Amino acid sequence: MLMVKTRLGLSDIAGIGLFAAEDIPKGTVTWRFIGNFDRLLSQAEIDSLPEPARSDLLNHVYLNEASGRFVLCADNARFMNHADDPNTAGVHEPGAIEGYDIATRDIRAGEEMTCDYRTFDAHVDRKLGGAL
Repeated sequence: MLMVKTRLGLSDIAGIGLFAAEDIPKGTVTWRFIGNFDRLLSQAEIDSLPEPARSDLLNHVYLNEASGRFVLCADNARFMNHADDPNTAGVHEPGAIEGYDIATRDIRAGEEMTCDYRTFDAHVDRKLGGAL
């Protein structure tokens, strides 16, 4: 669940992106997994969906390798784009299903918020299409 004010907008990176709607100081928690808000999905649950719903969903989830579950952010966090030098990073606590993200530097209002898919998504190749 996003912990900061954001908005969606056209991205120079890819399609729709997530943008800060307020200044976000370095170190601020920007997202946190909230179990009764965000969803954990099994491969079977995804496979049970008809096309094109299945393919669309796979574009907006990430696969947690440790749990084998797909994480669906229930808010606009699912529109965060990849960057090789992102302005957010994940923090994973031992034993937790999921962790939280922090701003790795000051993020100005209006700036696109980004993350590095390679650090948390076991299906990163599906999203980056071999651009690793």
